[in-house]
Amino acid sequence: MQYKVQENLKKIQEEIVPFKPNIVAVTKYFDEDAIVSAYEAGIRDFGESRVIEACEKIQKLPDYVRNNSKFHFIGHLQTNKAKKAVEMFDLIQSVDSVKLAVKISAHAAELNKVQNILLQLNNACEVQKSGFSKEELISDFKEIRNLPNLKICGLMNIAPLGAGDEVLHNLFRDVADTRKKLENIYRCELKELSMGMSQDYKTAAQEGATMLRIGRKLFS
Repeated sequence: MQYKVQENLKKIQEEIVPFKPNIVAVTKYFDEDAIVSAYEAGIRDFGESRVIEACEKIQKLPDYVRNNSKFHFIGHLQTNKAKKAVEMFDLIQSVDSVKLAVKISAHAAELNKVQNILLQLNNACEVQKSGFSKEELISDFKEIRNLPNLKICGLMNIAPLGAGDEVLHNLFRDVADTRKKLENIYRCELKELSMGMSQDYKTAAQEGATMLRIGRKLFS
């Protein structure tokens, strides 16, 4: 299958000027050929949401792609798959509970690795989605931060499907404001804001996203 990643990537980058967030190519519905095509287009960050399938896919990649790319876990992570996720992923974006953070920390310690993570904020309060409420995040942050072998790099957010532009602006701005609040309370730096996908990446970029998770817009 032919993927027009170079062309699509250029269009996305033009649409979000003057902002320059990192593009994470979401490849969970695409094969290793799509990853290679994205790599050749200049992308170095790839997002997957199923641990076992992702591990099999990553292992099939050419060495030059696998060794020079960063792999992000972006789906709901079950605690029984946390060990494998720590083994395979450079960044786990979807840490949604203290319990999961504890598991990741323990497995990272076993591997003598510092695992980079993002904390998932569910500020739209969607019952079907995982993530901390703002109140939970602010109260639980200290406990997670104190876990060994973890580095909290920032926050991740998934906006509701079909949300209007005003709602999206407010939600993404709220994520950025929550980051600032955490930085002020805990005297820390949270560099990353992973928010925005194929349907809302332009709004996310305008509200300060440092990472956009884009799949079908890149590969269609």
